[in-house]
Amino acid sequence: MSLILTAESPPLVTDSAGVVRVAGTRVTLDTVVAAFHDGATADEIAEQYPTLQLSDVYAVIGYYLRRKADVDEYLAARERCAEEVRRENESRLSPVGVRSRLLARRSSRE
Repeated sequence: MSLILTAESPPLVTDSAGVVRVAGTRVTLDTVVAAFHDGATADEIAEQYPTLQLSDVYAVIGYYLRRKADVDEYLAARERCAEEVRRENESRLSPVGVRSRLLARRSSRE
């Protein structure tokens, strides 16, 4: 009996917002790569995110390792976008004193 070798695509999809996710889940590529960078094994990542299949975690890590420069560029672009959104939000509503304003609002309702 011989083994038939076939190329498989990584289990990744791009959603309507341009975010790359593990197919069939809400887990982002960013999340898997960050956990991997933090030293988590594929088994630990699969345990932490029950919607992920262990084989998919290995496939995503393999994809990352083979295309590290491209994935790192994508992740850096996502981080720049997140920082821009953060700055924009903070310019419209100062985060200073948020906790005290929320606590005051809660007290006035009680």
